[in-house]
Amino acid sequence: MSFADQLSALGVTLPDAPAPAANYVPYVQVGNILYVSGQISNGPDGFILGKLGASMTVEQGADAAKSCAISLLAQVKAACGGDIERLVRVIKLTGFVNSTEDFTDQPKVINGASDFLVAALGDAGRHARSAVSAPSLPLGVAVEIEGIFEIK
Repeated sequence: MSFADQLSALGVTLPDAPAPAANYVPYVQVGNILYVSGQISNGPDGFILGKLGASMTVEQGADAAKSCAISLLAQVKAACGGDIERLVRVIKLTGFVNSTEDFTDQPKVINGASDFLVAALGDAGRHARSAVSAPSLPLGVAVEIEGIFEIK
């Protein structure tokens, strides 16, 4: 099954790739490696704001992380001229979780992105990963994730 078909089966339509919010580019391609800038948690009602360990549950954080993964794939699709099938695999994610000092479930939050990518891409979605805490994130969002991808 194609990646587009797998996404459709999950009920996901990739949005237009979000525009950069400052002086940077959304992605850089070096050979067959694509480096995608951090994507912040964003849903149909706007930015997903909050702090894990205070105003958000792990489940809400995981949903925010999934939204970041969808934006990452939208950037990959844009970098591939609209053809998501050029994606070979996800190499690595680095996830940042807006969390309190005593919150320690950052990996469970970033699982929202990792689980989605494996569901959408199969083995091509399996990746190396880091999940770290941040005392705050841009605009007060709950999660930001950057990614490295192999494309053809």
